[in-house]
Amino acid sequence: MRTFDRWLTSPWRRSVAAALAGALPVLAFPAPSLWWFAYVALVPWILLARSAPTGRRAAYDGWCGGFGLMLAVHHWLLPSLHVFLFLIAGLLSVLWAPWGWLVRRFLGGVPSPGRGAAALLVLPSVWLAVELVRSWQGLGGPWGMLGASQWQVGPALRLASVGGVWLLSFLVVVVNVAAAVLISVRESRVPALASLVATAAATSAAWAWAPRPDVDGQVRIALVQPGIVGGHDSAGRRFDREEQLTRRLAGQGVDLVVWGESSVGFDLKDRPDLARRIAALSRQTGADVLVNVDAHRSDRPGIYKSSVLIGPNGPTGDRYDKMRLVPFGEYIPARSLLGWATSVGKAAGEDRRRGTQQVVMNVGHGLRIGPLVCFETAFPDMSRHLAADGADVLLGQSATSTFQGSWAPEQHASLAALRAAETGRPMVHATLTGVSAVYGPSGQRLGPWLGTDASTAHVYDVPLAHGITPYVRFGDWPVHGALLVLAALCATEGVRALRPRRTRPEPLVPPARTVRGSPVRPGR
Repeated sequence: MRTFDRWLTSPWRRSVAAALAGALPVLAFPAPSLWWFAYVALVPWILLARSAPTGRRAAYDGWCGGFGLMLAVHHWLLPSLHVFLFLIAGLLSVLWAPWGWLVRRFLGGVPSPGRGAAALLVLPSVWLAVELVRSWQGLGGPWGMLGASQWQVGPALRLASVGGVWLLSFLVVVVNVAAAVLISVRESRVPALASLVATAAATSAAWAWAPRPDVDGQVRIALVQPGIVGGHDSAGRRFDREEQLTRRLAGQGVDLVVWGESSVGFDLKDRPDLARRIAALSRQTGADVLVNVDAHRSDRPGIYKSSVLIGPNGPTGDRYDKMRLVPFGEYIPARSLLGWATSVGKAAGEDRRRGTQQVVMNVGHGLRIGPLVCFETAFPDMSRHLAADGADVLLGQSATSTFQGSWAPEQHASLAALRAAETGRPMVHATLTGVSAVYGPSGQRLGPWLGTDASTAHVYDVPLAHGITPYVRFGDWPVHGALLVLAALCATEGVRALRPRRTRPEPLVPPARTVRGSPVRPGR
């Protein structure tokens, strides 16, 4: 241990160690999917920041660890963003500098039991605030949130129905801080053990008493995944393949057919022949077809990514335009300054346009669906609003065609499990070339995943459930609680900094008496 401490005296070596420690949580996400590792993955990073010789160095450890985390969870973007990925990771990781400083502030040296107990509340709250800020779509969105690593754990999904992925992130960080305290701070082991017991009790209470979705019906939904189609006229050849696969669904009693993101590369008003072909498929299968159009609109300027519902008589009029776009992938922020990104990576040559509101569509058989497009399935608030607006099924249309050989398709598909558990609604994740998956209203996986090498159409029996989960009813209350904790911390530190220092008053000494010219003190 002493040798390792001497090794860390070099600022460069310490920075590398912090970056590697920060990258460890990526192993808890798909494809490795070591979900249990999330509960100890932050411990090396916490111990490193705790041992920092100064507060400034602890903040730098937080920055370096955040850089490793951001680079690890977004590594699959490297072929597209190149040097921009390092720039973006470096900017976002600044958010973890206060976290590193507070780790040392509460756990450095020999903290008292009170300080150790406060750390178990403050540090998870700061982590949640960091995830809140970086979840803004302009900063890349909520990809790689720590709580999302628990997508396949039954008790965690029950907790998600109570407080969303935010509650999962908070409790995972609590366990990590408690583990670090048990290892390194003997004086605070009692509050650490108490926090672990409280976490276990909260999980048990959610498992026992949180409302469960009441299954009251079933629909048959078919996913059409054409797979990679390249070469000349790829959009036309992809459409032909989707049409061929959809025809196979005739006679299977499906209620809805879903195509992936960018499944139609032409505006249907400009190409009424394609609209007629999809309407013919609707008549053959006896189900409406939800496609996704990625093209210039004929009725307004610009490119939109739009979910369009088509029935036996053509487009039904239900259309949803994607609202939250992928930075650099679908638009370039401040294009006048950063437009040169198109020359060094696969950045958007032309900005997509944004939709203005979410839409719940009415499908045949009384089914109401809430579409989301690709990146939007990572945002818990969007699926929560669709459920509150009456959607029976959540539908995500995605592509991930650029990232087939990475961990991105599996991680993207896993997010739908959390959205289903949070809202108590089943969720369908249909892709063009990625990983397609379907989850029940409790977040349980239904049927097989369609992998990146699949080119098929598959029918899923999807249970329907109604009722309102606590998360849909009360929203992001764990975030609000974390912000209150931080507000109380700031107020406490502010009062402490502004409180005037008390000085001990001078003792009152009675004046001396003079006797025949000589001073005499009282009592003499």
